[in-house]
Amino acid sequence: MGQQEKVATSLAGAVSEEISASLTAVDAELARRYPGDPGTRQPVHTVYVPGDVFEPGTLRSWGDQALAALDEHAPDAASFAAVLGIPEELAGPVHDRVRAKLEREPVEDLRIDFEDGYGPRPDAEEDEAAARAARLVSEAYANGTAAPYMGIRMKCMEAGVRDRGIRTTDVFLTGLMAAGGLPEGLVLTLPKVTYPEQVTAFVQLLEAFEKAHGLDAGRIGFEIQIETSQSILAADGTAAVARMIDAAQGRATGLHYGTFDYSACVGVSAAYQASDHPAADHAKAVMQVAAAGTGVRVSDGSTNVLPVGPTGQVHEAWRLHYGLTRRALARAYYQGWDMHPGHLPTRYAAVYAFYREGLEPAAARLAAYVAKAGGDVMDEPATAKALSGYLLRGIDCGALDTAEVARLTGLTRADLDAFASPRRGDLTVTAP
Repeated sequence: MGQQEKVATSLAGAVSEEISASLTAVDAELARRYPGDPGTRQPVHTVYVPGDVFEPGTLRSWGDQALAALDEHAPDAASFAAVLGIPEELAGPVHDRVRAKLEREPVEDLRIDFEDGYGPRPDAEEDEAAARAARLVSEAYANGTAAPYMGIRMKCMEAGVRDRGIRTTDVFLTGLMAAGGLPEGLVLTLPKVTYPEQVTAFVQLLEAFEKAHGLDAGRIGFEIQIETSQSILAADGTAAVARMIDAAQGRATGLHYGTFDYSACVGVSAAYQASDHPAADHAKAVMQVAAAGTGVRVSDGSTNVLPVGPTGQVHEAWRLHYGLTRRALARAYYQGWDMHPGHLPTRYAAVYAFYREGLEPAAARLAAYVAKAGGDVMDEPATAKALSGYLLRGIDCGALDTAEVARLTGLTRADLDAFASPRRGDLTVTAP
C-alpha cells in the first residue's frame, strides 16, 4: 500500500458551513427548476385526430390501415428493408417488431384535436364534440382499448378563440370526472403559445378546475406547443420558451414543435417547410436547451408528405419520413408527430432500427462502466445515465426486450431506472 499520507487542512470547519449556508437558496432553486427527467415512459409519437372524426375504433383503424399499407407496398422484411435502407441483419427483427406493434399498440399517444384540425364551429357543435371526446376516452381506458396517452388539443389563449378554448377544456375535463375521474395517461396540449403570460393563464384555469373538483394541486399537466418565433426569442431578446416552462409552475410536461406554423411565422415558403429546415433546427435547439434538466421533454414536428398513391410514391414518402425520424432521434428528439396511418410503419421502423443497432454497443459500455472494467471508451456517470435512458426508451416502445437487455448488461429494470433517473432514490446496482 506504500507510506500512509499525512492529511492536513488549513481552513476551519466554519468556512465550509458558511459557504453551504450562502448557497442554500441556490441549492433549493436548482432542485426546483432542474429536477431531472421524470423517469416515466415517453411516447415515440403523437397522432392528431380531429374532434369530429375520432371514433371508438380509431386507434385500431390506424393500425389496420398501417398493416394494409405494408401488405400492399412492402409485403415482407426484405422489401421493407430495401425501401428504407435498413441493414440486412436488422431487416427481420425490425419488420417483425413493427408488425407486432401495429397489431398490439399502433398508437402510443393520441390527441383529439379541437384546434387547426377541427377549426371554428358553432359553440353547440364543439360542446357536443368535447363531451363526446370525454366519454370515448373514458370508455377506452375502461375497456382497455386506450392508447398509453390520450387527451385533447384545445384552441389557444389568443383573444379571438380564448373563451372557446377554455370552455372546451372545461367540458372535456368535466366529462372525464363525471365518467369516473381523470385517467393517468391524460395529456392536454396548449397550442400557439407566444407569451409566458398565456401559460400562466392556462395554469390559472387548471387550478380553478382542480379546486372545483377537490383534486390535488398540480394534478393536471400540459404540453406547450411552440409555433411562433416569439416563443423562441422574445421582444427583449430573452428565450421566451424558458420563461414559459417557469410560468407553468411544474405542470409543463412537454414542448412540441409545430413545423408548419413556425416555418410560416419566420417566412419559410411552403415548398421548404420541413422539420429539417435550418429555422426548425434553431428553434428546436433553443427548446432543447431551455428544457434540459427541467423534466420537460421536447417533441419534433411532422411531415405533411403523406404515403398515399401508387407504390413508388408511397416508397418516396416512406423514405422521407424514415429519414426525418432517424435524424430527429440522433438529435435527441425522441418523439414526433404522425399525421397519417401510413406514417406508422416508418415511425416504428426508424425507432426500432435506431435502438436495435445500438443495443449491443450501449449494453457493453454500460456493463463495463458498472464493472469498472475499462475498455476503449472512458465513460462517466452522465454517460451511464444516457446509456440507461437509451436502453429504457428502447424497452418502453417495444424495440428491445427486458430479458435481452438484462442478459447483455447484467442489470435489472430497476437498476436501469436508477441510473437513468437517480433522483428516484439511492442507486443500488445488483450487478457485481
